[in-house]
Amino acid sequence: MLLAGDIGGTKTVLAVYNHDQGLAAPLATATFPSGGYPSLEAVVQAFLQTHEYPIEHASFGVAGPVLAGRAEVTNLPWKMSETGMAAELNFRAVKLLNDLESIAYAVPHLATADLLALTGGTSVAITRPPEAG
Repeated sequence: MLLAGDIGGTKTVLAVYNHDQGLAAPLATATFPSGGYPSLEAVVQAFLQTHEYPIEHASFGVAGPVLAGRAEVTNLPWKMSETGMAAELNFRAVKLLNDLESIAYAVPHLATADLLALTGGTSVAITRPPEAG
């Protein structure tokens, strides 16, 4: 089982996925007000109190920089580390990613039905300028 999360200064969204059943449909989801909790670990523990799944791995997109397996959430006092969270939550592994990076990983998995044009327009062919010689 995989726990995935979108961690922001306003809200934290968590979802559980069964890798064997595909990642398109979560088994459970919940949204928490981030400011109401002292840490991401506290949010995860609250989630797991009502959604008892045997989580082994977790991946979190964090609204803030992630360096060497450590992150701080912009607009929250939360400090996280992959190894610390894995130990505290008793998960095999935790991965922290910047939230924009996590979205980029999802783009190749989108279907045509998932896409929406924000404005109308016409396609324009792009040509390369001649190389300087």
